[in-house]
Amino acid sequence: MRNTYKILTIAFAFCTLGLTLQSCHHADDSDQKDTKFQVTDTLLNSLLIDTVKEANALSELTLTGSIAPDENKMVKVFPMVSGVAQDVHVQLGDVVQKGQTLAIMRSAEMAGFTKDYISAQADLRSTKRTYETTQDLYKGGLASQKDLEEAQSDYQKAQAENTRAGAVTDINKSNGQGYVIKSPISGFVVEKNLTDNTQVRADNSQNLFTIADLSDVYVLINVYESDIANVKTGDPVKITTLSYPDKVFDGKIDKIDNILDPDSKVIHARVKITNPGNMLKPAMFANVNIKAKSGEDLPFVNTSTLIFDNDKDYVLVVDGKAHVRIQPVTIAKKVEDRAYISTGIKPGDRIIASRQVYLYESLKD
Repeated sequence: MRNTYKILTIAFAFCTLGLTLQSCHHADDSDQKDTKFQVTDTLLNSLLIDTVKEANALSELTLTGSIAPDENKMVKVFPMVSGVAQDVHVQLGDVVQKGQTLAIMRSAEMAGFTKDYISAQADLRSTKRTYETTQDLYKGGLASQKDLEEAQSDYQKAQAENTRAGAVTDINKSNGQGYVIKSPISGFVVEKNLTDNTQVRADNSQNLFTIADLSDVYVLINVYESDIANVKTGDPVKITTLSYPDKVFDGKIDKIDNILDPDSKVIHARVKITNPGNMLKPAMFANVNIKAKSGEDLPFVNTSTLIFDNDKDYVLVVDGKAHVRIQPVTIAKKVEDRAYISTGIKPGDRIIASRQVYLYESLKD
């Protein structure tokens, strides 16, 4: 009897212990469930949500180039007459104004032009008087029609010769010192092939000066064979120089050559940019960053929405109402603040764009 009572007492104690442990286990499960982090509607409404878009992926190319004058605003000055330079007023790099004297030459040809013009003026005055006198005589019956026509013809020839001689003199400006070479436009002297006492021939193929207006300049980009297919007209570019490393000049490619340079194995792509304060000078070295289209459409996100952890990239995707999940992604390329994604998300997906690192740490536990 005593043994039976002892067995019942021990069995009751084990049952009580089992119930107690089970109760504790349920309590622990309940506490764990209650403390697990969840994204509520209120929290979600306070966050920034971005929609994944699709675009033609951009590729960044970093190339070199050089500054060149705009040929439409550049003038080469050639000699119109032969002679000897006696007074060169400008040096390479000088700023000149339209009509400013660049140099003066002593020229026998110019003296001949002046003589021809003076003779043409004198002949014009003489034939004019003769024509007027013949008209009066013709009206009085003292000159024939033939005499009048001859006087008129001589006068018209003298007028034509005076016009020609005047035009030659006007083109070939001169003063008391000699033939004057003037700047046809305002700009910079970017080429100079004349010094004092230089003998100049009118048939010389070399120009004396080159004047360039540098308010707009070209950037000639060296595009190598491997990059030709990736560079297109209209691609935006950013340009920096060694002289102004913190200054960025923006532009677009407006022309691409069709001929490969046989020596350097490059073709030139051209960008026209404004040149405030004439900061950029011809032959300056330039670094050029080109955003070229790759021809591949990919979804993209702002790089600030990415989370990097354990050598992988993640985003937080919003699925439905108040449901957020961690989504690993594969980045195809990054261009400035855009990250193009090859796998993991698709266009139209909604991703969290604020406090995403905090949410990621809370959700991954």
